[in-house]
Amino acid sequence: MTKPPAAARFVATHSILTMDARHPYTAKSLVDAQDMHRTVMSGFRGWVADGDRDARAQMGVLSTWSVDLKAGALVLVVQSRVPGDWAGMPRGALTDKPHVITVDRTFHIGDSLTFRTVINPTRNRPSGTSAPNRPRGRRTAHTRPDHVKNWFVRRLQPLGEPRKGPHGGPRIGATADEEALAVRMLPTVTSSGPRAGLRIVRAEIRGTLTVTDPEALVDAMTQGIGHGRAYGCGLLLTR
Repeated sequence: MTKPPAAARFVATHSILTMDARHPYTAKSLVDAQDMHRTVMSGFRGWVADGDRDARAQMGVLSTWSVDLKAGALVLVVQSRVPGDWAGMPRGALTDKPHVITVDRTFHIGDSLTFRTVINPTRNRPSGTSAPNRPRGRRTAHTRPDHVKNWFVRRLQPLGEPRKGPHGGPRIGATADEEALAVRMLPTVTSSGPRAGLRIVRAEIRGTLTVTDPEALVDAMTQGIGHGRAYGCGLLLTR
């Protein structure tokens, strides 16, 4: 097994947008996942050709958001390889000037990081066809916190272990105290537009990571983890 490099560098742009949750533009994004996707992508016009199917992936756009209904505020965090331009936001939708920063950090084996991520925890439910010709099966979401925690734990990477897990999925280049992981189920997001029937089950996980493979961690932070990355899932935020 190839020994992982002792360090790896992560560089990205983070845009932090504070929005008025009561503004019609923001409210529409809150009730429709496809509208939230358009809100996020509105900051990156012109970087790739219109209509490119993998535009989000090309620009490394990942996002996460949280809302305080009592305060009427939505905080949207957008990560990207290129800087976002939020000048086109409707008047009054933003309650403050967007805070855009460059994140440039080098991770080393053994570093301890606090983290937060919102994930779309899914599994493939096998079809009735017997092996070896059994198809991949239907993707279904985990809705119990213990199952969500197990989903995340399977992606942890103990020191010396390969970057692919036993089932072929990528690991995140870090390990964690499983008992200290905090899991909270979040409201499911849906869409009634062209993607009618879209349902993204979401869960938030918080805890502390210990870096075991810096390059794998940088890959996970750059590309996101799990499914639903176009709809506010998969962004791994660390401190």
